[in-house]
Amino acid sequence: MKSHSENRTVLEHRTAVRWTTVGVLLVVLVVAVLVNLVLGQYALSPTEVARVLLAGPGDTSLEGGNVIWHIRLPRIVLCLLVGSGLAVAGALLQGLFGNPLTEPSVIGVTSGAGVGAALSIVFNLSFVGAATTPLLASVAGVLTTVAIYRLSRIRGEVQVLTLVLTGIAVNAVAGAAISFMIFLAPTSSREQITFWQMGSLNGAMWSQVAVVVVPLLVCLVASCLIAGRIDLLSLGERAAGHAGVNVPAMRMWIIGLSTVLSALAVSYAGIIGFVGLIVPHILRQVIGASNRWLVPLSAVGGAVLLLIADLAARTLIPLADLPIGIFTALVGGPTFFVLLRRMLKKGGVA
Repeated sequence: MKSHSENRTVLEHRTAVRWTTVGVLLVVLVVAVLVNLVLGQYALSPTEVARVLLAGPGDTSLEGGNVIWHIRLPRIVLCLLVGSGLAVAGALLQGLFGNPLTEPSVIGVTSGAGVGAALSIVFNLSFVGAATTPLLASVAGVLTTVAIYRLSRIRGEVQVLTLVLTGIAVNAVAGAAISFMIFLAPTSSREQITFWQMGSLNGAMWSQVAVVVVPLLVCLVASCLIAGRIDLLSLGERAAGHAGVNVPAMRMWIIGLSTVLSALAVSYAGIIGFVGLIVPHILRQVIGASNRWLVPLSAVGGAVLLLIADLAARTLIPLADLPIGIFTALVGGPTFFVLLRRMLKKGGVA
């Protein structure tokens, strides 16, 4: 057994690593934002960007003013929100089920929410104004999550392997539904919807940011507040109950928050997969499995990952804006396969 001093040394080392990770992520986040402001089809120097930002949004007479304030900044802000939402949704689901394979796009939540968003976009619905798309995405996401959860229950328990297999079926059905809506859509909007299906922040506007920023931030803050209680769930239902956790209510909170976060992200950015798989997995290797740290750091890590993916989408091919989903899938697909193989060898998927 380790002595008290050894345990204290390990704890101090782990805390130092966690705070170092916080610092590194924040620095990388700031650098990524600045690089995204500078680079693009319309190249700007750091000096020009600084001059535009200091002049404020009211002064668009400077070179690059319109590009910064009306194209790049809304896209960057939406990127930050979407990346944070998807990563935290993944961290929440992984904490709930105690398995790194559970992620909104893998188990079908994102695709289900995408059906609601596609309904709004294809049929040009606007019964609650600009909030129609996020609202339909959220409703469809919640209904999909409830269906997935119920279909995955076997003898009162939800096994992760069953959850993943159910997600595969849900993804297939949702994909077919979206394809059918694309078939029904006017010719002018088919290309837009197809591109949206692959995930993209092209054409992001401040009006879209205004619709999703408050609910997304509220869900992110709520997720951070309940993160400590998620750690108690890993002790088992009985132990968590003795520790004062209302387990059924906590489950509903986690599922509800992860669903709304995924749905809001999908509503304007399209279906971007694997962010909630990649970010929590990498951070867990560095800082450990404590959700008290993992959930808030996943928000920052998700923002960083999506900023980098968006930068690649905008700059890799001149005069082209590639779908972000291509880059996240290129990283997330192999990551999922490696995790699956590792867990199968350990016999820990079920």
